[in-house]
Amino acid sequence: MGQALPKVALRPYLAQDAPVLAAIFAASIEELTGDDYSETQQQAWAGAADDEDKFGKRLASALTLVATLEGSPVGFASLKGADHIDMLYVHPAAVGQGVAASLCDALEKLAQGRGAKNLTVDASDNAAEFFARRGYEAMQRNTVSVGGEWLANTTMQKKLDDAKRPGAPR
Repeated sequence: MGQALPKVALRPYLAQDAPVLAAIFAASIEELTGDDYSETQQQAWAGAADDEDKFGKRLASALTLVATLEGSPVGFASLKGADHIDMLYVHPAAVGQGVAASLCDALEKLAQGRGAKNLTVDASDNAAEFFARRGYEAMQRNTVSVGGEWLANTTMQKKLDDAKRPGAPR
């Protein structure tokens, strides 16, 4: 008989979460993006969390949710303003357990609650498929400079007013 996966719980970001979320951020980039970005690009991208105080301020400046499994943080996502997903990262060990979906469901619901008609995200190449499965459509390709390296991503948008209720079967 199979064992049920632990249930994902969400809670608001707390200042003391910065170190563990910085580690999740770096691990996610280093272990999950190798097919789409070079090692140099990954290092530059992950370097955004090297200064934990600055990283914590970025998390605190948005509505940031922390996903936990059995009480331990395994992912996080931030809603910037009413209508932009700024960050969504899951620890590689927790991929496939519904963490990203739970975080995205919550941000979509929060954005709707804030009156947003659309929700946008600048999705990394490895995350674009996840967002496409959730009904986000590619709007434009971007090239951004991060830590002296150029990285590509795609601005994607989902219409919320005619989107399915968060958590509904897809």
